[in-house]
Amino acid sequence: MAPPTRIGLAGLAVMGQNLALNIAEKGFPISVYNRTTSKVDETVERAKQEGDLPLFGFHDPESFVQSIQKPRVIIMLVKAGAPVDQTIKTLSAYMEKGDCIIDGGNEWYENTERREKEMSGLGLLYLGMGVSGGEEGARNGPSLMPGGSFEAYKYIEDILLKVAAQVSDSGPCVTYIGKGGSGNFVKMVHNGIEYGDMQLIAEAYDVLKSVGKLSNEELRSVFLEWNRGELLSFLIEITADIFGIKDDKGEGYLVDKVLDKTGMKGTGKWTVQQAADLSIAAPTIAASLDSRFLSGLKEERVEAAKVFKSGGFGDVLTDKTVDKAKLIDDVRQALYASKICSYAQGMNLIRAKSIEKGWDLKLGELARIWKGGCIIRAIFLDRIKKAYDRNPDLANLLVDPEFAKEIIDRQSAWRRVVCLAINSGISPPGMSASLAYFDTYRRERVPANLVQAQRDYFGAHTYERVDMEGSFHTEWFKTAKQLKN
Repeated sequence: MAPPTRIGLAGLAVMGQNLALNIAEKGFPISVYNRTTSKVDETVERAKQEGDLPLFGFHDPESFVQSIQKPRVIIMLVKAGAPVDQTIKTLSAYMEKGDCIIDGGNEWYENTERREKEMSGLGLLYLGMGVSGGEEGARNGPSLMPGGSFEAYKYIEDILLKVAAQVSDSGPCVTYIGKGGSGNFVKMVHNGIEYGDMQLIAEAYDVLKSVGKLSNEELRSVFLEWNRGELLSFLIEITADIFGIKDDKGEGYLVDKVLDKTGMKGTGKWTVQQAADLSIAAPTIAASLDSRFLSGLKEERVEAAKVFKSGGFGDVLTDKTVDKAKLIDDVRQALYASKICSYAQGMNLIRAKSIEKGWDLKLGELARIWKGGCIIRAIFLDRIKKAYDRNPDLANLLVDPEFAKEIIDRQSAWRRVVCLAINSGISPPGMSASLAYFDTYRRERVPANLVQAQRDYFGAHTYERVDMEGSFHTEWFKTAKQLKN
């Protein structure tokens, strides 16, 4: 009989296969299992081809569990929700006290907390671990966000430190996030920030293409150039790649043939819902979600375009020629400033949840583990880490001295781009939401006094005053009536 393996992995879709191969490649013998057994054989075959890696396949759950050394650690990578509960049920039947299950999927954090309680009733340990980096990251080094049982984390820390993405100046992109569902929550917000980032990049593309009339070749060289500076990041890099890829099924470039309708799995929606529950403004992330909803109304938009064309509304409302070089530079600055706002909103949401749940999350450490492996990895995260290192209680990234200066330097370009887009009939919802967030946050006095007066007028909700302590109510209706008479 073969000696026991170090760890097991159940769920062999591409992410599962790639993570298993990554673990095996780092020298940890791994057992794998999947309900559809053909996936097991496929993974075993890949392990052979990719360097005779120490990966062992099992067709039934019992022999799979028995093959792992005690205390057993099994990572699940299955679809969130009911399939996770089903997999736990299947595997836990053969597991013993002190063994550990890790859910590596994009799970709703409260489900993880429920399962951790249920597992501890059986004497099992449980972790919910966010995994970011897509298929490529899973194979070559993802960013890992484990939360839940610290004891369970300690069981596999040696594996995670080797499997995670390695960043030369800040180490492996993994850390113990915190208790309960904190790992899943942090991954959820990571995805929300990712929605914001992608939307802002799409708006930069829209302005450069629709108003600046840049070709795909020009767009590619712009994004390649941007990826050498402050915007250096995975998403900017892959955007440059996309603009360079020709259509293999016809003429021209593939990006122009892709239907303008964005799908989604739910993590962006959860992020916005959580922001609302915690009264945290996250307008950039919310705008990106709304844009995905509107993109889904393709047929309606086709009809609406006809209605407004007949009223003289073309797709773009201006034919003025613009100074391309100036526009490119302005858009770069607008993108960077907007991006700061998106990350500020995400970090504030994580902090609010951490306070509510008593998780004691370290925002600088989260920025550190996002520097490599994950989809939002960017040079800019190093600046975020340093901002929280300078001041762990920083109220908002916008008021960190370095970021504040960067926004001040870029705000004129930012306003020019938003105005140009609006005057051209191109909506930049992410950029304009970011700008509105910044402008509202930096103003000492906003028009909320009028809204509160209205609330007191019709609902006797009371109000506070700027010049004296206490809570006040005015009979606005009576006073207004007297004035009218």
